[in-house]
Amino acid sequence: MTEQLTIARIGHRGDGIADTNTGPVYVPYALPGETVTVEPVKGHPDRRHLIRVDTPSHEREAPICKHFGICGGCAMQHWSLAEYHLWKRGLVAEALAHANLIAPVDTLIDAHGQGRRRAVFHARRGGKDVLEVGFTAPRAHHVIAIDNCPVLSKGLDGAIEAAWAVAEILKPTDKPLDIHVTATDSGIDMDVRGSGPLTSQRTGVLARLVEKHKLARLTRHGELVAQGSQPTLKVGKAHVPLPAGAFLQATAEGEAVLAKLVLQHVGKAKRVADLFAGIGTFALRLAENANVSAADSEASAIKALERAAGATAGLKRVEVQTRDLFRRPLMANELKVFDAVVFDPPRQGAEAQVRELAKSKVPVVVAVSCDATTFARDARVLVDGGYKVVSVTPVDQFRYSYHVELVAKFEK
Repeated sequence: MTEQLTIARIGHRGDGIADTNTGPVYVPYALPGETVTVEPVKGHPDRRHLIRVDTPSHEREAPICKHFGICGGCAMQHWSLAEYHLWKRGLVAEALAHANLIAPVDTLIDAHGQGRRRAVFHARRGGKDVLEVGFTAPRAHHVIAIDNCPVLSKGLDGAIEAAWAVAEILKPTDKPLDIHVTATDSGIDMDVRGSGPLTSQRTGVLARLVEKHKLARLTRHGELVAQGSQPTLKVGKAHVPLPAGAFLQATAEGEAVLAKLVLQHVGKAKRVADLFAGIGTFALRLAENANVSAADSEASAIKALERAAGATAGLKRVEVQTRDLFRRPLMANELKVFDAVVFDPPRQGAEAQVRELAKSKVPVVVAVSCDATTFARDARVLVDGGYKVVSVTPVDQFRYSYHVELVAKFEK
């Protein structure tokens, strides 16, 4: 049974929201002011499928991808960038308000640049034993097969074809695959996960794909299958040898924008701690002007950072340690030697570490976050500990999604 709704606003995950007598109803791909015809979603009384837009918004735009609305990779291609940017900035402002924080929120910086430099393709057997390689459907587990993706950078040209080739070779294993691809300065780095143990013959067939598809490296669960060249990434003055499946900021432009803001906020600090440092996105740049102590739980990333720092002339001292900052945060007495602390945690935030920072007397704290809600929670702890929020800058390197990055400066 269909019904007609009027969309009032956009929710936190990019869905249009209609206010009804029974409460808010969520309609993906609908925009504020639009009248739409919808049908129920089985098992979800507050959700609807969009059938058609009866009265379109003047803010509606044609999607750039033929897979939009079927593939779950993007949520917002149908909205004008200007309105979309205002909405993303609003997500940060709302999260701060919800935490009872008053803070200046800058205009959002668009850091899409040349596009995403990393992606995860899923390979699954579909109906009638047909192989599907692509991204999952919206709020579903089945895979939508794709042959191109316009939000990916030029550095990932050929990655989809290579992923299909890997999936075909591993199809007899009858395992669901996740194929991680990263654009590096040396070419595409690919890590295949989910295949289970492989025969030497099948591993050999996989290895031949490196030359055929001009991959820099192919690994399986981080174990080397074949390598054409060492995948590296230039970070500041350093060239970092990347571990398999290494975490990078989503776009090269995003990394540059975040790093610029971090360096600006740290200023002339002489000794800096970089927590959740990864491969050294900030640490290696900070070390051009300050002594840096870097920590992260991922041993391979810390090792790559250490190797890069040791091989780069002109850097000040870089100390590294592998440390689980969720279970073993740097304590307040360990933090007292630093002029500034930078932390860039995963999506769940850094609550344990922030509680120690709040007890400390570090004069400047710089937070980088990919989740406005957990950032606001952590910011509340810092403010309650005597810090002041000096600035918050939203950064969009996940264009067409509801994810927003931010950099914030705190002073005590």
